[in-house]
Amino acid sequence: MKQVSGKDLAKLLAVKGWELKRIHGSHHVYTKTGRPERISVPIHGNKPLKMGLLKHLMKIADIRDAEL
Repeated sequence: MKQVSGKDLAKLLAVKGWELKRIHGSHHVYTKTGRPERISVPIHGNKPLKMGLLKHLMKIADIRDAEL
């Protein structure tokens, strides 16, 4: 799995239909109609997300490795 920055993941979430609800500091919070989950993406420039966090967010958003 390649490393992905918070910015890149946020762009991919927008493409997948997730809406940016609010920004709290450096964290962007996304929601999707019909889904109870919220996704909080830390955006720290182009710094890559840690693997555990990335895998967790991808699982919630139904994103596969090939889509990155």
